[in-house]
Amino acid sequence: MTDSKEQQSKLVTTRDGSHTLYSSEFDQHYHNPNGAVAESKHVFFGQSQLLDDLETSNPVTILEVGFGTGLNLLLLMDYYLDLNSDSTINFYSIEGFPISPQTAENLNYNQHLNHPELANHLSVIFDHLSDGMNEFSLTSNITLHLFNGMFENFNPENLDADYIFQDAFSPDVNPELWTGDTFKKLANFSNGDVILTTYCAASKVQGAMAWAGWKVAKTQGALGKREMIVASLSEEPLAEFKHINEEHYSRRYQEGDFD
Repeated sequence: MTDSKEQQSKLVTTRDGSHTLYSSEFDQHYHNPNGAVAESKHVFFGQSQLLDDLETSNPVTILEVGFGTGLNLLLLMDYYLDLNSDSTINFYSIEGFPISPQTAENLNYNQHLNHPELANHLSVIFDHLSDGMNEFSLTSNITLHLFNGMFENFNPENLDADYIFQDAFSPDVNPELWTGDTFKKLANFSNGDVILTTYCAASKVQGAMAWAGWKVAKTQGALGKREMIVASLSEEPLAEFKHINEEHYSRRYQEGDFD
């Protein structure tokens, strides 16, 4: 499956000059064509408290749904070095269809990092990836736990995420990763003050989150997108954002209004 998907992926330069991939299997780009790096920085770092935690060297556990090209991991490590952080970071991620080491080598992320040598990690990671959970000690303080498999089979012990990067292909083409049951499972892997961010703002996804017990808010999307979702299991982390009516959206989701 990995090999066939690899044959159907094409390298694309986005408008900020950074690379993404186009998947003909899913008929989608891995990132926003208007800017892969710019979108990731806005959605996963600019709309949460993650950078504050790095700056104050708080321990951080991140769960990412959709490792993709590994861009979010590289940006995390780049910020970590920029901020001279001493945080202990456990970065969990899930990827059902990993790219090849050769494709990883061709990505130009080194040109978009303040610490370009970090991009060298990608080909090593993809070259040593086995089925199931893989662990990579990237630095003395940063560990990658990369699950090569389907989300339904992902079940790590003692995962208590502070941040969730919901970065799967869109619900139009990958609906199983945007259901109420998916967000219930993510809640089980999270602490009460977890912050989930995603580029997606679909009403059905808001309903699925609300049905699963998440508090849901919206904020400015990246690069021409009007909105994106920020969610948590408690109200406090969302104080600065515009809330939806969770009860209303949950009921509509339960009744199948979004189908």
